Amino acid sequence: MISIDLLFEAVLFGILLGCFYAAVSLGLSVAFGLLDVPYVAHPALLILGSYFTFLLSKTGIDPIVCGLLLMPVFYVIGIALYRFYYETFERRSSDTGVRGLAFFFGIAFIIEVCLILVFGVDQRTVSATYIGSSLEIGEYRFPYRMLVAFGIAIFLTTLLTLYFSKTFNGRAIKAVGQDEGALRLMGANPVKIKQLAFGIATAVNALAGAMLIIVGPVEPAMDRIYIGRTFCVVVLAGLGSMSGTLVAGLILGIAESIVMMTLGASWAPAVSFGLLLFMLGIRPQGLFGR
Repeated sequence: MISIDLLFEAVLFGILLGCFYAAVSLGLSVAFGLLDVPYVAHPALLILGSYFTFLLSKTGIDPIVCGLLLMPVFYVIGIALYRFYYETFERRSSDTGVRGLAFFFGIAFIIEVCLILVFGVDQRTVSATYIGSSLEIGEYRFPYRMLVAFGIAIFLTTLLTLYFSKTFNGRAIKAVGQDEGALRLMGANPVKIKQLAFGIATAVNALAGAMLIIVGPVEPAMDRIYIGRTFCVVVLAGLGSMSGTLVAGLILGIAESIVMMTLGASWAPAVSFGLLLFMLGIRPQGLFGR
């Protein structure tokens, strides 16, 4: 039987872990949740952001600053990816979902193979003053690397929530997946709006990737670990809900932390798939709907 102290410690760690999961899932929440694009290459772009951060950090730049500097680059990559996807699949409107799924799986595979060819299969990490140290409050220790992830998750969630609710382009992004005809009547081009949204979704991956390599070492095949977790968070939240993504990340993080504490780390990966199946069975629209 787990003690109250251990349970409380597991919940505290789960909150930090959950914010980390939320941060790495925000880009997918935009692309898959709002645009209905089968963006299974999302975790691969996340790992790519980590490796670019690794290269930039060798110049002495803080990893978080590296992530911010990479965001414009990833924004352009996202626009190029969506333009190719649109011209090749969506414009022809023939089996878009299946062919798009195969396309993004191919992109993920190409990224993984390229990373292996360039960097090898060894794990890579970065260094910073806050990595490896902890904040001590009474009997509890909070790793600064997880506190950084917590701060980034809150920052990105707040920023995206305000953007989607307070700006014309943000409201257009939320509307484009529901009624393109009405959006055209408002004077907006749905394709350009989707392009903008996909650029934002991919740009977020740059900062999330920097956060990922701060939290722990990365390797080219790590995208396979996060594909289930990120989709679980997005579906659990309700497609396209930014605040819901944060809540869903917290639920997954706390659940995984308690399972690791009670059953062992080997059971942790099963939690995301279990929650995903449970949510699809009882509430397919997610906790916060669309």
